[in-house]
Amino acid sequence: MSNLKQKYLEEIVPAMKEKFGYKNAMQVPKLEKVVINSGLGEAIQNPKAIDAAIEDLRAITGQQPVVTRAKKSVAAFKVREGMKIGAKVTLRGERMWSFMDRLINVALPRVRDFRGVSPNSFDGRGNYTLGIKEQLIFPEINYDKIDKIRGFDVTIVTTANTDEEARELLRLLGMPFRAQ
Repeated sequence: MSNLKQKYLEEIVPAMKEKFGYKNAMQVPKLEKVVINSGLGEAIQNPKAIDAAIEDLRAITGQQPVVTRAKKSVAAFKVREGMKIGAKVTLRGERMWSFMDRLINVALPRVRDFRGVSPNSFDGRGNYTLGIKEQLIFPEINYDKIDKIRGFDVTIVTTANTDEEARELLRLLGMPFRAQ
């Protein structure tokens, strides 16, 4: 069991029960899944960019990414329906906890001029999305092997009903929110 999951079970559940007045431990919000998505506009001119992005996501998550394809044709972007335009990974269970642990404790502190993540990136239903500008902040990525710096989105899906509950859950997990 990862350290973060153990912390959730031993410290966060009782703290959340006390703060929000839950009667049962099953009412406490928990992490459901983490989705890492890399949209690649450059894949239109350079189909090999998808392979490099897949390798990066595989190294970071330890799981095989799924190639995403265009749903519609868009002439302005020179995109045809069915073209490969990105890659994504959905993490659940132990891999999700391990990734969250590495994201919070290893990767985010390595961001240049880091002052914390935005506390306002919640969607209204308790889910949080974080944009990462470069894959180099993860120690699994070998600096010499990358061809181009790519960013990706990390969406943390929780069972929380409100943004306030989700914000408190992530804060207790150690997410470094910027002071407002």
